[in-house]
Amino acid sequence: MTPQDYDVAYALWQGFEGIGLGADDSKKGITRFLARNPGLSFVALEGRRLVGAALCGHDGRRGYIHHLAVAESHRRRGVGRSLAAQCLSALKRAGINKCHLFVFARNHPALAFWKRLGWEQRVDLTLMSALTTKARMSQRVAARP
Repeated sequence: MTPQDYDVAYALWQGFEGIGLGADDSKKGITRFLARNPGLSFVALEGRRLVGAALCGHDGRRGYIHHLAVAESHRRRGVGRSLAAQCLSALKRAGINKCHLFVFARNHPALAFWKRLGWEQRVDLTLMSALTTKARMSQRVAARP
């Protein structure tokens, strides 16, 4: 995947209720992500038409698949399976041994897809998030330089 694929990939991702897109999914954000994670994200093409896209990267320890989507017309043809396999192979080549992904709990088709591929749903973890632009600090803890 390259920044030139962004407009079509983003439109594909937008077409899925189960994919959450935010400010970091802007063209600038995805371009920065791709530069930081070269050769880890992939698109599936039929001729010159983009029919699938997977955004993948790592933090040096763990890999992450952020968005994987396949056009409705190309589902159940192995496109998603191939994109997932390409991501895992690229992570392995980069020395990353484990990969995570985030799926909305209500996205039952995606949960079923990943389970069919052998992924395990973790019940021992809870995802927590915070915005770096709204760093919060307890009133009881004094900040020290």
